[in-house]
Amino acid sequence: MAVPLQFNDDNFSKEVLESDKPVLVDFWAQWCAPCKLIGPIIEELANDYEGKVKIGKCNTEESPKSLAEYGITSIPALLIFKDGKPADMIIGAVSKNVIEEKLEKFL
Repeated sequence: MAVPLQFNDDNFSKEVLESDKPVLVDFWAQWCAPCKLIGPIIEELANDYEGKVKIGKCNTEESPKSLAEYGITSIPALLIFKDGKPADMIIGAVSKNVIEEKLEKFL
């Protein structure tokens, strides 16, 4: 069973920007209740899209550079990267179906 990757300021460039696959990054924080709501969905998606999409979490408290770089002001924020560039964004807690519809556009 796949688990979400852990992205941070140190590995963001290598894991996200240089990826040959689309990447879903969940910007979250421990204190954020909506982030906790979508946590299990992110885990399911990591399993469902294993080998097709890199899926991971980026703790905003531990990665201020990445947070600032992409203008994240509300969390949870889900950014989809394609070819090293942000291609789509979802703000707030949404259903698995909403995230899947966005991801499918990049496969």
